[in-house]
Amino acid sequence: MILVVEDDETLRLLATKQLAKLGFEGHAVADGSEAVEKASVVDYSLILMDIQMPRMDGIEATSAIRQLETKRNNHRVPIIAMTANPDKQRCLDAGMDDFIFKPVMLGQLRELLDRWLPAAS
Repeated sequence: MILVVEDDETLRLLATKQLAKLGFEGHAVADGSEAVEKASVVDYSLILMDIQMPRMDGIEATSAIRQLETKRNNHRVPIIAMTANPDKQRCLDAGMDDFIFKPVMLGQLRELLDRWLPAAS
């Protein structure tokens, strides 16, 4: 199960359809606070995280998810920044593992999933 965190409804729908085409089930939420809430109760294999969102951005949400993982001794879920303008160092400092540029192309998404979820390929 993959969590898609994206405030743009069209991009959310596109990402979940791309995941389905690649054989993955995706949940989608509209902002970082929803992502933290979902990640606290669902054991995701990977999280695709937009950076700029209302209420709680992707940087804040990633930090909060990493704190939850540490507090609960949970495994580290790969969090991938999904953004048009990545600040790679800022993403890594927040605890993200990688990034992919928007708009996300199906082939790029496949490569990313193969890299981070090799057992599922």
